[in-house]
Amino acid sequence: MSLIILDGGMGRELHRRGAPFRQPEWSALALTESPHIVTETHLDFIHAGAEVITTNAYAVVPFHIGKVRFQNEGENLAQTAAQLARDAVEQSGKNVQIAGSLPPLFGSYRPDLFDVNHAAEIALPLINGQKNIVDIWLAETQSSIAEAMFVRHLLCDDEREFWVSFTLEDTHPHTEPMLRSGETVADAVAALMSENVAAVLFNCSQPEVMADAVGVAKKVMDTHSGSLKMKIGVYANAFEPQTEQMNDANDGLDAIRPDITPEHYLQWAKIWCDLGANIVGGCCGITPEHIAQLQIALKYD
Repeated sequence: MSLIILDGGMGRELHRRGAPFRQPEWSALALTESPHIVTETHLDFIHAGAEVITTNAYAVVPFHIGKVRFQNEGENLAQTAAQLARDAVEQSGKNVQIAGSLPPLFGSYRPDLFDVNHAAEIALPLINGQKNIVDIWLAETQSSIAEAMFVRHLLCDDEREFWVSFTLEDTHPHTEPMLRSGETVADAVAALMSENVAAVLFNCSQPEVMADAVGVAKKVMDTHSGSLKMKIGVYANAFEPQTEQMNDANDGLDAIRPDITPEHYLQWAKIWCDLGANIVGGCCGITPEHIAQLQIALKYD
């Protein structure tokens, strides 16, 4: 299975480029106030070597833009995010796929906030806004099996590939890798295998915890030899380590680690690939320069 290169972190890249960016709206601001910067950022990730780019729909949820605005504009904003990605692909002239971002519906890193009774009213506008434009569905930064499975069931009749990316508990060492819900990676991977999911990824967590998760995912898949062989992916963040008490991605802008240079990130990516990852990119703080390093070293060495 050939390696797929993803893009990097859209939100922090928009902030780095001076796009309108504040909490609580976060990266959603640029969709209406500076859409050209969104397109330019997508283009730079494509030129760096990304073969799949993800729509800037992560913050198009009530938590970030408010309940009333989401009800009035959520679907249109999701469509705008998808169209800006499509515009970038068309301008690039390259064969790049677009992953439709389906973010945590009630807040990042907060599995305790997931409410199945109100999840569809948030997820469906995101799906409807992007469905005529995207090539892949990506439920990303999922903190629990339940939320990932909920989104999967909403899309059970959609023939496009469905990818799930879990964020890992990374505030202190564990004997085995686990989601932020406390559920094990092994259980999460097994759950996805039963639902015809095309890829399991791990994202928005420290690079140091990713290798163990990849190893467990590969082991679970190898054990189920007669089942679907999912792709395995990683796109880590570059945040400074957090304590468990501070572990809420919605609180504000986390500091970026100065040690995660493109060259340093590449060394982690090589480890992930050696363990079985066949999709690699970056999350918050990972720039086009990082992606270019992955493309050059991993695809052509």
